[in-house]
Amino acid sequence: MRFDVITLFPEMFEAVLGTSIIGRARKNGAVDLNFHNLRDYSQDKHKRVDDYPYGGGLGMVMQCQPIFSAVEEISKMLKDRPHILLMSPKGRTFSQNKAKELLRHDNIIIICGHYEGIDERVVQGLVDEEISIGDFILTGGEIAAMAVVDAVARLLPGVLKEEDSYNIETFSNGLLEYPQYTRPVEYKEMKVPDVLLSGHHENIEKWRKYQSLKDTYIKRPDLLNVSALTKEEKKMLDQIIEEEK
Repeated sequence: MRFDVITLFPEMFEAVLGTSIIGRARKNGAVDLNFHNLRDYSQDKHKRVDDYPYGGGLGMVMQCQPIFSAVEEISKMLKDRPHILLMSPKGRTFSQNKAKELLRHDNIIIICGHYEGIDERVVQGLVDEEISIGDFILTGGEIAAMAVVDAVARLLPGVLKEEDSYNIETFSNGLLEYPQYTRPVEYKEMKVPDVLLSGHHENIEKWRKYQSLKDTYIKRPDLLNVSALTKEEKKMLDQIIEEEK
């Protein structure tokens, strides 16, 4: 899978996505990441990529020409038409399910917005999807784009050491992940639950399922889809609700 990110600050991406799990996956060829400086595609002699908004108003707006030129040049290097994303507070909120959906595309171009906005003709003439990572405003789309690349790339085969590990993580099954513990057994009078030390795998699995339901019910009840729960899970949830009264 190939990502091409159009940004004013490509060095930000190298610093973050060039390390750790994604950095290793990139070196191993499991994912292809490319970061393009938008100014390289400007036709202005000073390499400007922004201008004052028509109709007046505060701030500057990103011009459409450099972005169109960047997408056109990048697309020439690809065999198939890329799926084009714009990081924008106007977009639909990014989720684990959206990360999985994006796996369908072999080539993704991400446009990072900046300044006070982006020329609407980019949205109308280029963008397939606008994506937001939450209802708040950042100084640019770079941090949001990093989150999207990281979330999608780690789902690719060969990126994680344990291929199925992401299937039990928070949000992957519609629930929060169960609590995790490691050594020592006791720290500051806080002990690891006995069941995790028992070696009884069936009881451990039941405990984890129960804790996952409990954490979701208490911390993120909006995620609970009761109709999707098994009979066993519904019984557990009823018990949790009774305990929390």
